Amino acid sequence: MNIHFTARRFRAHPTLKEHALDAVKKLSKFYDGIVGADIILSYERGTNSVKTAEVNLHVYSTVLSAKEKSDDYAKSIDAVVEKLSVQLTRYK
Repeated sequence: MNIHFTARRFRAHPTLKEHALDAVKKLSKFYDGIVGADIILSYERGTNSVKTAEVNLHVYSTVLSAKEKSDDYAKSIDAVVEKLSVQLTRYK
């Protein structure tokens, strides 16, 4: 699986990047036809910054995507992976 990681408007810490990559790699147990994935992390500036995680999964003939916002990147990534696992089982 080819995984492309993007952090918008900030430099991601290596542990955050590793957590995101490991979480997306675990999706291959639901469906083995995943060609690639795009992980996009961003945040909205303000007093209470909102962290956003978006993952686009490229499978044969379609792209599955999920987006989640929370106050922590780890929570957002875990929620996105949960949404994508449901989409993958439905797609399969």
